[in-house]
Amino acid sequence: MPAPPPVLDVVVPVYDEEAALERSIGRLRAHLVAHVPYSFRITIADNASTDATPVIARRLAARFPEVTSVRLEEKGRGRALSTVWSTSDADVLVYMDVDLSTDLDGLLPLVAPLISGHSHVAIGTRLAQGSRVRRGAKRELISRCYNLLLKGALATHVSDAQCGFKAIRADVAEVLLPHVADTGWFFDTELLVLAERSGLRVHEVPVDWTDDADSRVDIVSTALADLRGVARLMRGLVSGAIPVREIRQRLVPGGDPGPAFRHQVLWFGAIGAASTVAYVVLYALARSWLAPQGANLLALTATAIANTAMNRRLTFGVRGAESRLRHHAQGLVVFAVALAITSGALAGYHALVPDGSRSAELAVVIGANLVASIIRFVGLRTWIFAGHRSAPVTPAPATSTSNPSTTSRGATAPTTIAGELPR
Repeated sequence: MPAPPPVLDVVVPVYDEEAALERSIGRLRAHLVAHVPYSFRITIADNASTDATPVIARRLAARFPEVTSVRLEEKGRGRALSTVWSTSDADVLVYMDVDLSTDLDGLLPLVAPLISGHSHVAIGTRLAQGSRVRRGAKRELISRCYNLLLKGALATHVSDAQCGFKAIRADVAEVLLPHVADTGWFFDTELLVLAERSGLRVHEVPVDWTDDADSRVDIVSTALADLRGVARLMRGLVSGAIPVREIRQRLVPGGDPGPAFRHQVLWFGAIGAASTVAYVVLYALARSWLAPQGANLLALTATAIANTAMNRRLTFGVRGAESRLRHHAQGLVVFAVALAITSGALAGYHALVPDGSRSAELAVVIGANLVASIIRFVGLRTWIFAGHRSAPVTPAPATSTSNPSTTSRGATAPTTIAGELPR
């Protein structure tokens, strides 16, 4: 009889790692044997190494029955993960860096919610309370700025998108992977954003993490590639090319899909255009008897209140009196930011062009108002109405106690595991 598929497939992507590979795989295997009560496989995904890495990988696969190696002729961490995950027969797919910077004690808390059916995706986070991180100030700053960028541009709630310690249910990966385009370092960020946008539950585990002094990641080129990935994701979400509602309906049957991102952008744009026209009219009328800053304050205050009310109802689908005052109070905070932008633009214009024309002054405030509108949308979506943004629906946990390795890849949730499984 052939051996049953493993519960876990721990994939370790490598490129020219001849110095660390054997030691890391030995340490990882020893931890899995001693501390993880589920059957497992370790897959070394060699993406086009030019040193002795493939030779060492084959030697490890011959030495340990739980270890296998896959050779790819093209580089790319995302390509390696996608290739192995899309063909794996395990129920839960794991990824970790070969340097094992993340303490392996976090592995069982990472995979447990996926095995039980509680969550769809799980990630280790270095930026949550309870995490213990040792790394240089430069990498710390870059990591925090990157995650702030994701929160602002894509309205994600994930605290640490780039930590090399993640897991996903196989049935979820089967649905998501065809829609993930990146083959490099942005792969797992794209996967996380897609999962969260689709209303899936992302479980976060605080981890202990020690910086790898021998890391060869090119920070500048990686950052530029990530920025291109963020822009591509935004285009896909706004245009509807990424079918997040369909994904949600497939993986969370019966879940309320909520307002789509494209729907929100269209409504916000329409309301924003109407608000801008109203702002221009009010500013022009008030300018005949008020100074520029006074006219700006009056016009922006009136349109901001109406803007929050319309976005509350039409863009984010919030109705009723509950939280109305809080929403408007928060809207005034966002309004204050917009006021600072437009007032600063006016002050700068008059400082540079003291005798400028009224039409040029109006063009300046319109441009500043457009910038403020983008910031207002981010504020509305990520802060004021965050709870009304397609909140994840808890999947119904399975009740069977049979071996989950027999669960079909197309199942809605993996079978609950009871007790220790044979390795």
